[in-house]
Amino acid sequence: MRIALINENSQAAKNALILEALRGVVEPMGHTVDDYGMYTAEDKAQLTYVQAGILGAILLNSGAADYVVTGCGTGEGAMLAMNSFPGVICGHVEDPVDAYTFAHVNDGNAVALPFAKGFGWGGELNLTYIFEKLFGFGHGQGYPKERVVPEQRNKKILDAVRAKTLRPLVDCLKDIDPELVRGAVAGEHFAELFFASCKDEEIAAYVRTLL
Repeated sequence: MRIALINENSQAAKNALILEALRGVVEPMGHTVDDYGMYTAEDKAQLTYVQAGILGAILLNSGAADYVVTGCGTGEGAMLAMNSFPGVICGHVEDPVDAYTFAHVNDGNAVALPFAKGFGWGGELNLTYIFEKLFGFGHGQGYPKERVVPEQRNKKILDAVRAKTLRPLVDCLKDIDPELVRGAVAGEHFAELFFASCKDEEIAAYVRTLL
């Protein structure tokens, strides 16, 4: 699995800490982490949580990432931004139980974490335990066991509903302020990471018009 890490401007100073925790957990499992930044609070390319949602949607819909880890101060804004787009099911995760149940009950492809609210002493330990529960036990297997069948059925129903209510991503991007979208893909290492892994030429072609 290719996992993308995205951080917005208010929490960019924590990027290195988050990246260390994420890679420390998932790389021994065989997963790959691409760090899309922000890398520091002083980065030239400044991402808002809205732009983190745009970037996350581009990565997931293009196949450049299989999973996105993002967040903001509370995690709420990043979650809402991510869920504004097709091809994204983003959960709000505060603790390891949230991580485990989201992975198995909702079977999404992105999480938004609170990197300020409640992030005090032991915050990096909580991150480690969250990533262990999120990526270490599979996805979509249901919880508790007696709820597996209805939960898997409900996920399929949700996917079918979203397929009817959400437009293709490129159509969405073309209707958004192009400067907002351009800012979302302006990160220092975006091009080298994205184009190496992108599997959707239509999305790649549109992104090229922005760069």
